[in-house]
Amino acid sequence: MSSVDIQTVLPELILSVYAMIALLAAVYTSKDGLAKPLTWLTGAVMVVVALLVAGGDGARAAFGGMFLDDAYARFAKVAILLAAAAVLVMGEATMSRRGLLRFEYPILVTLGTVGMMMMVSAGDLMALYMGLELQSLSLYVVASLNRDSVKSTEAGLKYFVLGALSSGLLLYGASLTYGYAGTTLFSGIIQAASDGHVGLGLLIGLVFVTAGMAFKVSAVPFHMWTPDVYEGAPTPVTAFFATAPKLAAMGLFARVLFDAFGQAVGDWQQIIALLAVLSMFLGAIAAIGQTNIKRLMAYSSIAHMGFALLGLAAGSAYGVQAMLLYMAVYLTMNIGTFAFIMSMERDGRPIADISALNQFAVKDKLRGLAMLILLFSLAGVPPMLGFFAKYGVLIAAVQAGLTWLAVAGVVASVIGAFYYLRIVYYMYFGEEGEGLELKMSPAAWVALVGSAAIVVLGVVNFFGIETAAAAAAEALVN
Repeated sequence: MSSVDIQTVLPELILSVYAMIALLAAVYTSKDGLAKPLTWLTGAVMVVVALLVAGGDGARAAFGGMFLDDAYARFAKVAILLAAAAVLVMGEATMSRRGLLRFEYPILVTLGTVGMMMMVSAGDLMALYMGLELQSLSLYVVASLNRDSVKSTEAGLKYFVLGALSSGLLLYGASLTYGYAGTTLFSGIIQAASDGHVGLGLLIGLVFVTAGMAFKVSAVPFHMWTPDVYEGAPTPVTAFFATAPKLAAMGLFARVLFDAFGQAVGDWQQIIALLAVLSMFLGAIAAIGQTNIKRLMAYSSIAHMGFALLGLAAGSAYGVQAMLLYMAVYLTMNIGTFAFIMSMERDGRPIADISALNQFAVKDKLRGLAMLILLFSLAGVPPMLGFFAKYGVLIAAVQAGLTWLAVAGVVASVIGAFYYLRIVYYMYFGEEGEGLELKMSPAAWVALVGSAAIVVLGVVNFFGIETAAAAAAEALVN
């Protein structure tokens, strides 16, 4: 390992060493008594590492091209780190109240985050798999963190079994790709398809790799784990599932398609377009019948991943830029929404039924208004930031000649607006019932109100991340 390699992987190295030191410190001290300060310290370390990553420039490769550090990877890593830090900090009070804040929790989240950073920087199929499994193994454990809950245990088991299946599909696709390309490096695979047409063997490999990655982003028909895992996992863990791993998986998706199969856009574009259409419509329609807000958010995430894939299906730099912006806005909206969901309690017990929100906005006007803004943004109602994020991916599809796909996206968005607006109806006009306890930690309150403020004020210039997303897309596509 050269000094250049160390410098390139320094952010991942810092987080990995921190996780190991934290593990040893917890084991040889008071263990769970260290959980609360460790959670806050982990959040702070992630923010510092995010600043370190953001300060990078240029493009470098380590370990013979297996690990890539470019503007694209840095954009995704900063978003992943900030989202993970926000979810850790805002969920600390909820995990403590539930008796689930063990020292392993922040450590597992840290290791999962290292895996996500590895995913978006992968330049080789083996590096891709290492990052993917490091993330997945951490998430399997945190999904079943509530050992006294049957639903939590079931969520972890389902996620593990279906995750193993998806890993098998991805590995089979990787082996086929290696067999026909003669290398696992993305730079070598793209040369094997340099004539613009992927051979049959490579195409089959691409299909299996795509299936494996579609599972990680909850794209239909590989979505079946999402509602059960979202419902069964502790709410702060669900908030984590709904944010950073989604961006990491989508970032990996784009990395593989453009870095390894970028010369054959026509061969994978139709696959991604089909995944996008199925995800948008199934997510929008299936969420209509949900009364559990966590399951509703699961189907919402499936629909939103369909919109992100819509940008990816464009197969252009602008499409990647639109996808990155969409995912950044999606992360912001979900952080605020789950900060609110975590506060839904009655008699010290978590409440997930949306009917419990009846008249909530009348009793707590500020939080009701913040949730209203976030729900409107999730639905894509102008002038919220979510509208402009959707507009971006729709325009990308139209520019790529996929007008039919953009039209399908508009129809799916209209259908999806129903279940968001239904929650708004309950909050403002529902029949008064038992109601909810209005408890929320300061960190969660800041996350809720701050996210709502961002989706309103961000319409001015996206806080400048539009330029960073454009640079990231150019680094990937060109």
